[in-house]
Amino acid sequence: MLYVPDGVPPVIKSTVARLDRTLPQPGEILVRQGGRVEPDDIVARGQKHNPPYMINLAQALALPPDQAARAVVAPIGQPVNAGAVLARRRGLLSRRVLSPVNGILYAVDPATGYAILQPEPQQITVTAGIRGIVMEIIDQQRVVIETPAAQIFGIASLGNDCYGVTRLLTLDPGEPITEAMIDAQSMYAVLIGGSGISAAALRKAVENQVRGIIIGSISESVLREFFQWTKRLPFLPGLRNWQWVSQTDSPLTIVLTEGIGSAPMAKPLFELLAGNDRREVYIESSTSLRHPHRRPRVIIPLSRSSNASLEPPRPPLRIGATVRLLDHDHLGRIGRVRSLPALPQRIPAGIRTAAVEVLLDSGEAIWLPRSCVEVIA
Repeated sequence: MLYVPDGVPPVIKSTVARLDRTLPQPGEILVRQGGRVEPDDIVARGQKHNPPYMINLAQALALPPDQAARAVVAPIGQPVNAGAVLARRRGLLSRRVLSPVNGILYAVDPATGYAILQPEPQQITVTAGIRGIVMEIIDQQRVVIETPAAQIFGIASLGNDCYGVTRLLTLDPGEPITEAMIDAQSMYAVLIGGSGISAAALRKAVENQVRGIIIGSISESVLREFFQWTKRLPFLPGLRNWQWVSQTDSPLTIVLTEGIGSAPMAKPLFELLAGNDRREVYIESSTSLRHPHRRPRVIIPLSRSSNASLEPPRPPLRIGATVRLLDHDHLGRIGRVRSLPALPQRIPAGIRTAAVEVLLDSGEAIWLPRSCVEVIA
């Protein structure tokens, strides 16, 4: 079962989307408040300080710690280049320790034989990601951009934030993306599929420099094959300790709207994505299943928006509402609320709880806990 505690529906056809573009620490902001930005515009630049390297000189040189400290040849407190000699053992058993990065040799501890090397700061730039207006600049570190947009919230994602132009590859939310569907026209695109994708198709997407893929679900075996993981993954359906492992070094971003398995994409989500084929989108990829709960977000900027609100809608659970089912047996299916009793009901699991009766498209009526449905409209 999946739990969505924030009450925000997975499909929002029109709203004002806010996007934070943030430096890891204060830097230089290159835009002004109220100014318009394009996706590729650099809005901020600064530095990222990486953690220091702890280098065991005593072990590398096979010397006692105090002798290893005396074997240091690089100047303490001065810059050193990657590949430069930090310490050297002379004689028949000569050995050298080289600097792994450009940085500063901060200190050497004669009691432990460890050297501390601080890498030089990494220069970073932050682009706008979407077309919009700069609404806030906070502490020379954050730029808040707003734009009229449609939004889709997924269940989980792999990879980093990205943007690109959508390309619809399937015509049905239950149809998977195959290797044959991906060609040179997919370069730099965000591909839209239905129920899943094969490992071969993922590899071909990387070859064609695809930026992102949005699909309903993906099988655990496909992920293991694509990322060459040797162990089974800790997010198999049905496990009580279900957790998500972010893969930030993924060569492309993968957004799942339903989860792990072979579930098709929910029809309202697919229809919104299909209706915005060949449009610019931004994928905010962060996923957290625990506090603070965070779902991946797909932002589709709109040229104009009427009655758009900054606060996302939180439609109430009511009779007649369209809902997506979140329990394990019906994950991703769409239904309509048939009844909503005020008193607890006994559900098939044998417990009495706040429940809702849902009428499926097949005509079947089922009882579920209220936490197992998500209001779409």
